[in-house]
This record gives sequence, C-alpha cells and structure tokens, in this order.
Amino acid sequence: MGDHNLVLLEFLNPENLIRYGGLLLLAVILFAESGVFFCFFLPGDSLLFTAGLLSGSDYLPHSVFLVIPVLIAASLTGSITGYYSGRWARHLLPKGDNFFLKKKYMDMTEEFYKQHGMFAFIIGKFLPIIRTFVTILAGVVRIDFNKFLGYNILGTTVWITSLVLAGHFLGRAFPQTIDYLEIIVILMIVITAIPPIMVWLRSKRTKDSA
Repeated sequence: MGDHNLVLLEFLNPENLIRYGGLLLLAVILFAESGVFFCFFLPGDSLLFTAGLLSGSDYLPHSVFLVIPVLIAASLTGSITGYYSGRWARHLLPKGDNFFLKKKYMDMTEEFYKQHGMFAFIIGKFLPIIRTFVTILAGVVRIDFNKFLGYNILGTTVWITSLVLAGHFLGRAFPQTIDYLEIIVILMIVITAIPPIMVWLRSKRTKDSA
C-alpha cells in the first residue's frame, strides 16, 4: 500500500507531469481539475507555477505567451463541462456521497458561495477543491450561464496568468529556484490547502449549529 502511495505521489509531482506530458497533459489536467467531479485532487496551483518556471526550457519548450492562453482555454472548457455536469447531477445530491459527487465538498462550496456570491467564481479559482465544485454548484443551482461564464473567464484568466507569470519571472530572476522546486511545490500545496480546510470547518460548524 505504501509503495502504491509513493507511485501516486510521484505521478502527481508537477515537475514530472510537465517533463513527461508537456503542454498537452497540462491542458488535460487543467480541464479536468476545473470541473470534473472526481479530479479535485489534481495539483492545479503548483502545476501552473511549475509550468511558468519551466517554460522555454527543454522540458516545456514553449513561450509563456503560448502556455497561458492554451491553459486558460482548457480550464474554461473544463468549467463549462462542470457547469453542465452539475445540471445533470442535480438529482444525485439527495442520495449523499457517491462515486461521482462528494456532498461534503458541495456543502463546503455552497457555504463559500453564500459568503462571496458571484465573486466565488473568481476567488474560488485560487482554492483547491472549491475551484472544481463551485462550477458544478453553478449548474446544480442553475445560475444564469452568461453571468457564470463572465465571472469564470475573469477568474480563470487572473488565476492562470498570475501563477504562470510568477513562476516564469521568479525562474528568470533566480535560476537556482528550480533546484528547490520540490520544496516550493510542497509549500504551495500546504498554503493552498489551508483556506479550503477553514471553509470546510466553518460550513461544518454552521451545519452542526443549525
């Protein structure tokens, strides 16, 4: 079991994903994490930062000016898929957890949406788990598609552009950054995991007190 976990962690390592899968795999992962029910665990933030860091190198021989629009398009397509899959999966919610839909994540996302309204589609892009389920929630509650799409385009563009450029410029300013990539990725995962945990705890507390 331990060996299987190590293999999974190695597979999900952003550097390895980029080195072996290139821009195509990057786009597929961004599509999946942005709206596919069971892909919320994929490392979106650290992957974008690493993509910026490795852009123009032998591992990712593409300019950031190509990487960014390709990933924005992939993520937006994933979000639209999430929206319509949410409309389809609406009837699954009363049944609780199932293979495709984790109700606890939907509850957490719903609490987040209640706090931030339509801006949840912008802020939520920077939060793991929430960025996947907030698009699904939009379909479940049948938010106006044009309004959803407008906020989603803005959130996706800011999220992807900022993280890719952060990695790109940091790598150019400090070339040795790549030597500490694993440490940076771990720190990013830990930091980005804190807000969703806080939202979950808050939603759980609200549910318990109701």
